[in-house]
Amino acid sequence: GVESRTLTYVSRSNTGTDPNKYDTDGDGINDKHEIDLGSDPNSAPIPDGFAIIPAGSFQMGDQSNPAVGFSSELPKHNVYVSKFYIGKYEVTNELWDTVRAWGLSNGYTDITAGNAYLNPKGPNYPVHSISWYDMVKWCNARSQKENLAPCYTASGVVYKTGNITPICNFNVTGYRLPSESEWEKAARGGLSGQNFPWGNTITHNQANYRSSSSFSYDVSITRGYHPTYSSTGGIYTSPVGSFASNGYDLYDMTGNMFEWCWDWEGVYSAGSQTDPQGPTSGSARIGRGGSYFDDASNCRVAYRAGVDPSGKYVDIGFRVVRSSIP
Repeated sequence: GVESRTLTYVSRSNTGTDPNKYDTDGDGINDKHEIDLGSDPNSAPIPDGFAIIPAGSFQMGDQSNPAVGFSSELPKHNVYVSKFYIGKYEVTNELWDTVRAWGLSNGYTDITAGNAYLNPKGPNYPVHSISWYDMVKWCNARSQKENLAPCYTASGVVYKTGNITPICNFNVTGYRLPSESEWEKAARGGLSGQNFPWGNTITHNQANYRSSSSFSYDVSITRGYHPTYSSTGGIYTSPVGSFASNGYDLYDMTGNMFEWCWDWEGVYSAGSQTDPQGPTSGSARIGRGGSYFDDASNCRVAYRAGVDPSGKYVDIGFRVVRSSIP
């Protein structure tokens, strides 16, 4: 099974911020993004704050040799994922509050106010202390606020209230949580065989996580919670985008907030898959990426854990995806 959890934490990578660092052909475009994202002049413009993840196959699961992960991360298997769009940042307090306020006036009457526990920090910090159900309802509210087709329904109608297991339509234009396979492909940033979005080791220069000498791949000079963010309060989050992005221009895929996905927890199969959406039922939803509270092991891109979707945790947030752009 998948390791269960109550708290988790980590942050991101620091591969440099020079916009010309990877412009090897002199055209003013980061070549990493040219390769990963393409430049089709007929494609729809990418929405502000989003990155496009190209269609293709990747190896999912723990790829370290010898393996450093948990049994739930095996077997390694091939997964084809269709093109999708993903938020570059974890959902912030400011964005959560804006959409929630609209939702409260439009039938979404029980979406939780975020950050109810400990210090809420500022508008550009990731929202937390919200349930999986709150996130899904919020996604529908944002979709309707922006005149997009909502993804989630319950009993044939748009899911707006209560803790009900919804159905997700992955083919419409609205906002939703990523599937577990979408999340891992995006987190790897076009790399393969690595523990983290940028390579096989981690330090506090790359992510907001809890460093420990217990792991050989944790080579940070500073240990414990991140020294920059652990000086005040009990929630040691960092503003979104505080560390460098991965190859797909995504921030905080490792850490800051553990991120909930769509899938129920389940075990991997060895066979190849196309756009898997996880088991059809379960008791816990998969979370990924680690958080500020987590050690390096829980911050690896292959790490996965099942979490009670009705819980509200100080170390769990989310980011949104869209299947298509109208």
